[in-house]
Amino acid sequence: MSRTVSAWVTSGGDFLGVVGPFPVDVPWWSEVEPVVGRLEDALGVPVLVLRLLSVDGGEGARDGHVTYHVEALGHPDPRRLDHLPVDQGVLTTHQEFRSPWARADGLRELLDWASGTLASAGRPVTGPVEQRRTWNLAGLFRLPTARGPAWLKTTPHFAADEATVIGAFAEVDRGLVPAVLGSGDRRMLMEHIPGEDCWGASAETVQAMVGRFVAAQATLASRRPPGLPDGRAAALAARVGALLDSPVAQELTAEEVSDARELASRWTELAECGLPDTVVHGDFHPGNWRSDGGPAVVVDFADAHWGQPVLDALRLCDFLAEEVRPVAVRVWVDAWTSHRPASDPARALELAECLAPLAYAVRYLEFLDGIEPSERLYHEGDPAAEIRTAVRLARNPSPAFAPGTAPASAGGPVPR
Repeated sequence: MSRTVSAWVTSGGDFLGVVGPFPVDVPWWSEVEPVVGRLEDALGVPVLVLRLLSVDGGEGARDGHVTYHVEALGHPDPRRLDHLPVDQGVLTTHQEFRSPWARADGLRELLDWASGTLASAGRPVTGPVEQRRTWNLAGLFRLPTARGPAWLKTTPHFAADEATVIGAFAEVDRGLVPAVLGSGDRRMLMEHIPGEDCWGASAETVQAMVGRFVAAQATLASRRPPGLPDGRAAALAARVGALLDSPVAQELTAEEVSDARELASRWTELAECGLPDTVVHGDFHPGNWRSDGGPAVVVDFADAHWGQPVLDALRLCDFLAEEVRPVAVRVWVDAWTSHRPASDPARALELAECLAPLAYAVRYLEFLDGIEPSERLYHEGDPAAEIRTAVRLARNPSPAFAPGTAPASAGGPVPR
């Protein structure tokens, strides 16, 4: 399938009409840059996508026919729009958890803040702002300046304070994270990171990043950033228990719920493996690393929390090619053994393989509980699906994390 788009267009609170449907090349619902480009060509004025209204077809946050609420920043010729009857109440109805960047006034305030912050730093915006992504988890914008682009990111109330987390990592390894140019409530300006996202990362890239990131986490184990959410084993165990008592359990069989409950003791065993609680990225995969051929930079700390670093290792392995995964396991085990000789990181991997999906289930429920109804289709069914994954892995553990199956050392020094 592919994505087609319709836009319900407003300006200053007035409904102007409909544009579309039209096809776009990028299938992901949150990727709105090509949508903005098509609409600006069609209407002849700048536009911003506010939010997703509905999806017909598609799944996994991609494909299908997507309808967006779009704000025109000028007054297009009425002849450029179709004047179709629509339920305008969908556009004006207040929703408690609507993101600030999903409202025209909130988006204007955000962009004014970014422009003002950059101007105060001697780096005024020199051209139109480019809207790259918008959805319930973030808004991402590129702002051109004479000294290169800056990036504006805004996040919801349930996200970690990324600027604080990045600042903590920068204190121990400045090049590991992006440079922050300014920050405010649920918003941050970052320096541009040249290169590309590291999807399909090589063994060499993984080895360098894992060793370096573990070194930073080992140092940060004694420096908990203020306000960082509590994701320690005991806290997660309590949240999983509450999740299994929630309506999510109705999406599961009685056997699945029972099996998931039986995993509760593993949280205590995991805490006994000797790994320190530290700053956990929460979504540590190569798509959140960026490189131009040199050392990669880690981005997107919205899921960061204070807890067990083994969750980052398992998240990474989920996204690696089969031939690269053993390298990641060995480097991670070697690195933590070097920094915490009394710990048992290999045992932590074995125990946590089926616990990590339970942690993801808790996080997905936080998303669902914190966003407006029209955006919930991004995450509907995810908590139950992760619980099923946890049960499946408990019954059939991966050989990659079984005792005695870790490959020989990847070689080279472990960064400290």
